[in-house]
Amino acid sequence: MAKRNSNVSPDAEAYRVADLLHSAAIHLLRKVRAQDRSAGIGPAQLSALSVLVFGGPRSLKELAQAEQVRPPTMSRIVVGLERARLLRRQTTDDKRRMLLEATARGVKILQEGRRRRVQMLVRALQELSAGELREAATAAEFMRNLVGKLES
Repeated sequence: MAKRNSNVSPDAEAYRVADLLHSAAIHLLRKVRAQDRSAGIGPAQLSALSVLVFGGPRSLKELAQAEQVRPPTMSRIVVGLERARLLRRQTTDDKRRMLLEATARGVKILQEGRRRRVQMLVRALQELSAGELREAATAAEFMRNLVGKLES
C-alpha cells in the first residue's frame, strides 16, 4: 500500500482517496453488470426487483424512493415487471395501499444474476496471489464499513 505524502493536507488526501474509490467502484460495477444482460430484463427493472428481493415488499412510493425515481417512472417499471411475472401486487389491511413483492420467478432471476456477477469476480480473484487476495478481502471489508458510515 502506498504511503501518504506528508506534504499533502488530510482534506486533499481524503478527496484523492474518495475519487479513487468512486472511480474503482463504478468501473467494477460496470464490468460485473455486463453479466445482467442474460437476465432478459433491463437494468432499471433489475434494480427495482433487487430492492424487493433483498429488501422485502414495498409500496410503489417506497420503491420509487429507494430507486430515486418519481412514482410515474416506477409505475412503468412495475408494469413491465408484472407483465414478466416477476412481481405481484399484494393487498394490505388498508385497501388504499398495495405492496409490491417479488415472485418466486423474480427471486430466481435475481439470485442467478448475483451468482453470475460473483462468479465473474471469483475468476478474477483466482488470478491473485494469496497476499493480494488477503488485501482484497481487507479492502472489501473496509468498503462495507465505509458504506455504513455513509448511511449514518
